[in-house]
Amino acid sequence: MGTGSVIVPGEIQMMRAGTGISHSEYNHSRSEPVHFLQIWIEPDSSGLAPAYFQQAIDRKAAQSHLALLASKSGREHSVQIHQDVELWLGLVDSDQLRTLPLAAGRSAWVQIARGRAAVNAINLTEGDGLAASDEAELSISGKDAEILVFDLA
Repeated sequence: MGTGSVIVPGEIQMMRAGTGISHSEYNHSRSEPVHFLQIWIEPDSSGLAPAYFQQAIDRKAAQSHLALLASKSGREHSVQIHQDVELWLGLVDSDQLRTLPLAAGRSAWVQIARGRAAVNAINLTEGDGLAASDEAELSISGKDAEILVFDLA
C-alpha cells in the first residue's frame, strides 16, 4: 500500500490485509523496549480491499470511563472494523470502578495489558485474559491498570 508509520504510546492502528498486502513490524527504537498488543479480528466478509488507519486514543475518556477504540459502525471516533465487535479501553486506578453492560446473548473477553484488575470479583494480573458469557455487566476495578474489553456477538 506504500504506507509506513511509527505507532507511539496512546495510539491505535488498524490494518486490513483484505485482498492481500505485505507488511512487517519492528521496534523503531534502538534503545527502548517495545510493548504492544497485536490483535487479529476476522472480518465478517471476504474480499475486502486493503485498508490502513491510525489515530490517537482518547486517554481522558479511558481514564474517566471506558473509551471506544474500535466498532463495526465507527461511532464515537472509533476505528471502523468489519465485525460485530466493540473494543473498549479502560485506564483504571485503585479508587475507580468501571462497568460495562452486556446485552443479552453477547459475551466478552477482557485482556489486562498492564497492571492488576478485578473483573466481577475475579483477580487478574498483567497478561491475563478472562472470558465472560451470560453476564449482564462487567464490573472492573484496578490498580494502575490498562484494560481492553471486547464486547462480542
